[in-house]
Amino acid sequence: MVHDPVKSSELFTAFPRFLDVAGLIDQDFGLMFGDAAATKFLERWPTIYKQKVLEQSRGLTQTADLQYLVQNAECTTDVEHGWDSDMSSILVLVHLLPPSPHGRKRPGKLSARQASDRLVKFIKTGTSIQGHLDGIVESLQPYLLAVGTQKSLIHKYFIVIDKHAIPCKSPDTLACFDELFKAHFVFGTSYNQDLVNVYNFLQTTIFEIDVDTTKVNPRVAELRARMLH
Repeated sequence: MVHDPVKSSELFTAFPRFLDVAGLIDQDFGLMFGDAAATKFLERWPTIYKQKVLEQSRGLTQTADLQYLVQNAECTTDVEHGWDSDMSSILVLVHLLPPSPHGRKRPGKLSARQASDRLVKFIKTGTSIQGHLDGIVESLQPYLLAVGTQKSLIHKYFIVIDKHAIPCKSPDTLACFDELFKAHFVFGTSYNQDLVNVYNFLQTTIFEIDVDTTKVNPRVAELRARMLH
């Protein structure tokens, strides 16, 4: 179904449990790639890659936005404003691997900050989730919808895909981002063009999926080489 453009739009009609039973994405991904691959991000990001990403970010032009993210990512206590430590560290990776230009047909490229908005969107507790879904006017690849009193206090995450909101099984930021990545494989969707560098890095470096057959941007290859040595 996921490889047929017509049938894929009916996916959640045929399999409605994805919309109300949390954890099915994780389960399907484990069946596709094995349990060892399914646990790699949650094992490796907090222990190895989070710190490496922060170290590499010191070589970037220090914009106010990046400095704010790094400061929050390094915070060991509760963050007051902005995203929590884990989400901030993932968004620092977006700054390390910003969108590539779209080519001559669509000149220009998004900033890392704009690309981050393609990865996670925040709405306040009490805001209608259905209202958010109804307001989607362009077809975007899967992204996280964070619901909370403020960005640092999220009590529920959803994966938004095809105007559906799939509840994440845990309120933990890293677990939800892990599910978002896996959703691309479970539902057969391509990566968002502005986040393809970030996802390719995670796919080949941390999850180690299709490492030899995935064509990556030189910037991704360079960062991968620096991280693995």
